[in-house]
Order: sequence, then C-alpha cells, then structure tokens
Amino acid sequence: MPLITVIIPTFNRAERLSGAIQSVIDQTHSDWELIIVDDGSTDDTEGVVRSFGDDRIHYTKQENRGVSAARNVGIERARGELIAFLDSDDRWEPRKLEVQKSFLDSNPDVHICQTEEIWIRNGVRVNPKQKHKKPSGWIFKECLPLCCVSPSGVMIRRVVFERIGLFDESLLSCEDYDLWLRASLHYEIVTLPDPLVIKIGGHDDQLSRKPCLDVYRIKSLKKLLDNPALLPVFRPLVESDIERRGQIVEQGAAKRI
Repeated sequence: MPLITVIIPTFNRAERLSGAIQSVIDQTHSDWELIIVDDGSTDDTEGVVRSFGDDRIHYTKQENRGVSAARNVGIERARGELIAFLDSDDRWEPRKLEVQKSFLDSNPDVHICQTEEIWIRNGVRVNPKQKHKKPSGWIFKECLPLCCVSPSGVMIRRVVFERIGLFDESLLSCEDYDLWLRASLHYEIVTLPDPLVIKIGGHDDQLSRKPCLDVYRIKSLKKLLDNPALLPVFRPLVESDIERRGQIVEQGAAKRI
C-alpha cells in the first residue's frame, strides 16, 4: 500500500498536465500513488495520462463538478496515510515529497505541513510580496485576510479530513481558503523553508482570476460563525472580516453599475 497519495484535479489542461505528472514521477521518494481526477475535460487529457504507462498513476473521469468535487473524489479513493495535492499547472522540485515525509515522520504531532514556492508568471520568475510570506504554526488569524496555504505545497495526514470534513463543493472558488480556515482551528500548519513548489501563473483559466472571489470568502466566513471549534476570541475577527469583505463587494458592484 503506497504511503503517499498524490491528487491532481484537472480540467482541459492536457498541454500543461504532462509537466505536473512528470514532476511526480521525478520525486526522490518513490513510494506513492498518483490519482488524477479529470473534471469533465473535452481535450486529450486521458491520452496524456495513459502515455506515461506507469501503474502507480490512476485516472478517473467525472462530469464537470468543479475542483472541490475532483479533489474529494481523490481523497475518498486515496490509499495513502499522507495526502499531497498538486494543481495541474504547477510543478514540484524532486525532493518535495521526501522532505515533507521526513518532517512528518520526525514530528508525529504535526498533521499538516507546506513548503515555500517559486513563482513563475507569464514565463518570468517573480518575487512574492511580503504579505505572501507563508506563516507557520497556529495560523488561523493569518489565514483570515488571505489564503496563505497553497494546495500544491501541502502534505496532510488523511485523518485530518475525518475530523474537519472535505472540500466544500458548493464553493465555485476559494475552496482552499475555506478548508485551511477550518483546518487551522484544529491543527498547526507548519511551513518548511525550502521552495519545493514551482507555481506557474498568468494563464486565463486560473480560478484565482475569477471575479467576485470575496463572495465565496464571505460564505466561508459565515460558516465559521456556526463552527463549534471557533474560539470566542476569534469571533470578532471573523465578523470584522465579513464586514470588510462585504464593503469590497458592494464597492465593486457599484463600479459595474
């Protein structure tokens, strides 16, 4: 039984997917299975996957239901004790799985860790702003203003999902923001200093470029107010962030009138 399950959700990214798959195959830690969930692609995604001919790679296709549903299918089919996500337009450095597995083996009380990233935008390396520097530890407060956990950088013990649930399939975007907020109520999220993820952006189909993202963030924050794990000291912070984002949405709507 493979110790690490890697999950790649994908939709019509056949031309980029091969790079993501190859970066998994090139890992120095080889005890993994790769589950690729095709969210209703109409291109040659299946042909790209089959071309690798690696029996550790498992392909499944579903009707288009969104990235949350695709990741959830992967989690439900995972056989590994550790789960790592990789977006189909990103890449891993070869030691990514090895470094994270070693850290979690040495720190059994830690359930979630992520690595730093190298950012590529339109083919050019860019430096993240200071606000994008990833925090480490008990980071619930830091997760409120922006999503500071990257799915492609995370390794997570599967028991976490048994406690906090899966990705919210009702959120068309910001589903990762929602999950990491829920997770950070219960667990430390440790950031390892090595940049072992190559995050590639600038293309038109990125979910992070969709409009009105704060609408989904507000929905996520409102759910938190009903979460019994939310400490009383955090409630005013959540309510304040809902108000702030509501003002942003109202201002944006006024500009479009």
